[in-house]
Amino acid sequence: MTDSQPQTQNWNAFVEQWNEQFLEALEDNMEAQAQFVESWSETVGEVSDDAELSDGVEGYARAYETWMNASQQMVERMNDQLEGEDVDVEEFRDIWLNTANEAFKDVMSTTAFAKMTGETVGDVLELQQQADEASQETLRSLGFATEDDVVEIGDRLVELERRQHAVEEKLDRVLEHIEDQQ
Repeated sequence: MTDSQPQTQNWNAFVEQWNEQFLEALEDNMEAQAQFVESWSETVGEVSDDAELSDGVEGYARAYETWMNASQQMVERMNDQLEGEDVDVEEFRDIWLNTANEAFKDVMSTTAFAKMTGETVGDVLELQQQADEASQETLRSLGFATEDDVVEIGDRLVELERRQHAVEEKLDRVLEHIEDQQ
């Protein structure tokens, strides 16, 4: 009986470790979902169109259902592990990674997300333009050539080359005409 007692203790320790890891993963999942819900609520709160709001809520509902299905898969695979089935640890990781991809796809395919992304990109482009204008003005005030100055000089050089080429062609015609006259 002394041989079976250490095995039982090892098994109990193993099960306890798995339970702790599972609970940590479940807690992390719930925290991620809570953050997701908070972020999504802020975004949806900014949406004014009822159709966009409805689409956003439906996207969140699909994402939530995806997370709940993953939680169910985790419980089932954990039970399989406890019943003696050889379950690879990477399978648990894959469940969460695939679920995250699916959930984000559910949310990112909504018009509310598209609107929010469009507004964010617009804001970033506006800020970038303001920063470019400020840097151009700073360079100009310090007496340095700005990008606009270099582009203008390049355009003028191209125009001068075009005019020079036209003058050379006219000069060649005049010289040919003079040679034909002699």
